[in-house]
Amino acid sequence: MKANLKHMYAVRRNGYGPFRRFLFSASLALCASLIFTGCAPAVSGPGEMSRSEKTAAQPVPAPDAAGVLKVHFIDVGQGDSILLQSGAENMLVDAGNNESGPTVTAYLQSLGVTKLSYLIGTHPHEDHIGGMDDVIRAFDIGTVIMPDVSHTTRTYEDVLDALLEKELRVTRPEPGDTYSLGEADFTILSPAADIAEQAAKDGDLNNLSVGIRLAFGSNAFVMCGDAEAPSEKAMTESGLSLKADVLKLGHHGSSTSTCDEFLQAVSPSCAVISCETDNSYGHPHRETMEKLSASGIRVYRTDEQGTLIATSDGSQITWETAASPGSGEALPGTMQEDAPKAATYVLNKNSMKFHYPDCASVSQMKEANKIYYEGSREEITGMGYSPCSQCNP
Repeated sequence: MKANLKHMYAVRRNGYGPFRRFLFSASLALCASLIFTGCAPAVSGPGEMSRSEKTAAQPVPAPDAAGVLKVHFIDVGQGDSILLQSGAENMLVDAGNNESGPTVTAYLQSLGVTKLSYLIGTHPHEDHIGGMDDVIRAFDIGTVIMPDVSHTTRTYEDVLDALLEKELRVTRPEPGDTYSLGEADFTILSPAADIAEQAAKDGDLNNLSVGIRLAFGSNAFVMCGDAEAPSEKAMTESGLSLKADVLKLGHHGSSTSTCDEFLQAVSPSCAVISCETDNSYGHPHRETMEKLSASGIRVYRTDEQGTLIATSDGSQITWETAASPGSGEALPGTMQEDAPKAATYVLNKNSMKFHYPDCASVSQMKEANKIYYEGSREEITGMGYSPCSQCNP
């Protein structure tokens, strides 16, 4: 079978006249059928932590891995790549675009990672799996989780090649399945079977995205690739727990994701947006940012702050950037369960002005136009608001 597979690859790449496109699709389909399976055992792997590829020349003392969960939202421009570390185990969710492969592998290697207990490719878009072939070849890989769908692109082919080279099989995501990661565990949230079936028919790769909820103590993180409203609504109707402290926004903050029902079900204190500065898609979209603001959710963005690192001790989450890990200069937004939310500014969504809470203009505003927002001035101006000329916040 392997010999036949190699022959089909050779035929596809060289091409035989009008049959080339057919052979290309057929060989990818056969390839996928050889590596996809319905289940796979959880595996363990060692891993150290705490240094960014951006600051590789500045080593940082690694913290004690016991009792700590670290989630690294790696800056890969307009793409996703998230490293999760608990105890001695590591998991990578997505690997950015094709150009991101060396960046992601270097970042993981700088942390002492040699094995990934889990590798999740949320869906076959290039900005999520482009660097995955580099990752597969650079590390010892345990369980691979990807949606079972054929996609006739060179990027997807590269990933299949790497999987075949290392004789790795792929586990299909089944909502409700739970896996252990060190002292944490994660549950598959999406795609639901009916959503996956329809998405496959429509060629809608975003709604095939693998979604997970990672729990550690009383803290939780939800991340669902580029899942859009149809998949998000299915998750809210699934009966699975979605509540989390941190939500990695779907589809880079696009207005097609983070629907009201889903945001309410997750009810996060913080949101993370992975996108590129001045990207051509306009991500994150203004509608999404206003929705987060209205809910009092603090926002972290890789396009503004670079690689972000969230550290949980099981009850509290602290944030820092990879530019200064361990420096003590933590980002605002340390979260304690049931901690009160203070309003730093009051935004007027009608006039698009923002004010100090004690500004005289605030008392004259209609309550329906008020948004109480805790965050930086830069975040608010980035959302399109301008300062009040009276209180000059």
